[in-house]
Amino acid sequence: MHESLIPYLKGIGRGKEGARPMTREEARDAWQLLLQDPHDDMAVGAFLLAMRVKGETREEMAGFLDATHADLRRPDLTEDGRFVVVIPSYNGARKLPLLTPLLAWLLAREGLQVLMHGHPTEDGRVTVPQVLEPLRALLPARSDDPVWLDTATLSPGLARILDARRRMGLRNSAHSLVKLMNPLQNTPQQARSLVIGSYTHPEYAVSMADTIALMQGNALLLRGTEGEVVADARRLRQLDGYVRGEPVRLADAQAGSLTELPQIPETTDPVATARYIADVLAGKRPVPGPIARQVEAVQTLAAQVDA
Repeated sequence: MHESLIPYLKGIGRGKEGARPMTREEARDAWQLLLQDPHDDMAVGAFLLAMRVKGETREEMAGFLDATHADLRRPDLTEDGRFVVVIPSYNGARKLPLLTPLLAWLLAREGLQVLMHGHPTEDGRVTVPQVLEPLRALLPARSDDPVWLDTATLSPGLARILDARRRMGLRNSAHSLVKLMNPLQNTPQQARSLVIGSYTHPEYAVSMADTIALMQGNALLLRGTEGEVVADARRLRQLDGYVRGEPVRLADAQAGSLTELPQIPETTDPVATARYIADVLAGKRPVPGPIARQVEAVQTLAAQVDA
C-alpha cells in the first residue's frame, strides 16, 4: 500500500463514528497523493471508500479542492472582458433530455463566457458531448460559443479518480468536488467568474454551501435535473447564490401542483435533444420557464460579483 497515505487512512478509516477528520492541509496533501497516480489501486480504493463511509467535512473538501486547483492545466480562454460562468456536467441524462447545453448557449447569448467541463462516470447515460455533436451541426459557429473541456484534459489524475466509480461501483469525493471546482481558480479571471453547482440530496446542499462559504467562492447552487446543473424544465427549484462566500437567495422553490408541462423531448435521444435546443435558440419554441429564471439568476449574481 502507498506508504504516504497510511497515516491518513489510520485516521479516516475507523468508521463513521470513530473516524478523525483531516485538517484542510492534511486533506490537500492526501488528495495530492491521489492525483499524482501512486500506482496503488488498493490505497486509492481504501481512501475513497473510507471517505465515502465517513463523509467529507467542509475543511476536507476545501483541501481536496486546493490540491485539485493546483493540479489543473489552465483552460486557454480568451480574456475578452466577459464574465465567465463555469458549468460542470458529470451526471448526464438518464430519463429526461439533457438540457445543459441549452443553459450554456442561453448564457452565452447574454454576453457571458461559458466554460463547460465534464467526464463520463456512469455507462448508459447521455453526455454533453453526445448532444454537442448534432447541436453544432444545427447551429452556426460563433466565436463566443460555449467551450467544452473533458476533465482528463484539465487533470488526468482527477479523471482517474472519477473512473474509480466503474471499478468500485460507488461514487466518491471527486463526484462532489467537480461540481464546486473552478478551473479559473488562482488566475486573474477567477474574480470575475462563478460556478453553477448542483446537488441531488438535501444534505449535499448544506455541505456544498459550507464549502463555498469557507472558500469564499462565487456560485449558484440548486437541485438540478438528474444531477445536472440545469434547472428542471418542469418546476422551478430554489436558487441560492454566493458572492465571495456570502449567501444570496435568488429564487424560492415553486409551490403547489403543476398546471402545465413544458413541451420537451420525451426521450434522452441526443439528436432529438439537439433539435429541440436548436428550435428554442431559434425562437421556434419557448424557453422553459425554470431555465429562463436560472439564466436571470446567473445574470443577477454576476452583476453582484462585479459590484
